[in-house]
Amino acid sequence: MSDIPLQNWKQQQRTRLRELRQQIPAAQHLLWSEAITTALTQGFPVLENHKIGFYWPYQGEYDPVPAMTSLKARGATLALPEVTGKGEPLRFVEWWPSAPMKKDIYGIPFPDSTREVAVTSLVIPLLGFDEQGYRLGYGSGYFDRTLAAMNPRPLTIGVAFEILRLSTIYPQQHDIPMDYVVTEQSILCRTDAGLVPMTVADCAARNRIVRD
Repeated sequence: MSDIPLQNWKQQQRTRLRELRQQIPAAQHLLWSEAITTALTQGFPVLENHKIGFYWPYQGEYDPVPAMTSLKARGATLALPEVTGKGEPLRFVEWWPSAPMKKDIYGIPFPDSTREVAVTSLVIPLLGFDEQGYRLGYGSGYFDRTLAAMNPRPLTIGVAFEILRLSTIYPQQHDIPMDYVVTEQSILCRTDAGLVPMTVADCAARNRIVRD
C-alpha cells in the first residue's frame, strides 16, 4: 500500500473506529471497562512496584481511573502525559486521586505543577490495534515518539475494546508494537507469531513481583 492511500485508509479507520466506540451503550461500556480494570489490576502484579504512565479518558476510551486508584493504593507511582510541544515526546507528571489538574491544548486534563516521573511502564489507549500488537492512534504520533525516545524501553500495555481490533494497521518503520493488549475479553501477549491470548493467572505469573 503506497503512502498516500495508506494515510487515507488510516484516517478512514480512525473516523470509523472513533464513531464505533462512541456508539457503545453506557451500560456496556461500564461492563467492558470493569473487565479491563480487573485484568490490569490482577494480571500485572509487577505494576505495584512500577512508575506507571496512564492517560485521562477521551472520546469514549476505556476509563483507567479505577485501575489507577487501585494501583496507587498498592504502592505504585502514577503519572499522566503532558504535551510539551508539537513533534515532541510526552512528558509524564505525577498523579494521585486529589492531585490538582488543568487542561492541555486538546482539552484533556493533566496534573498541574506536579513533579516529573521517569515511568517504567505505560498503559496506552488504542483507537485500534491489529493482530501483531501494533497500535492505531489519533495520528499525532505522540506515543510513538515517546517510546522511541525512552531508554530503557518501558513495559507497554495497550488497552482497547475488542470491537476496535483490525487484521493489520500496515505498520511502518516508526510504529512500535505493544508488549500486551488488554481487552474486555482477554489479555493478549505479543509473540513472534502475533498476539496470543493468556489467562489472568498466567499473565500474573509472568509479570509477578520479584523480591530481592
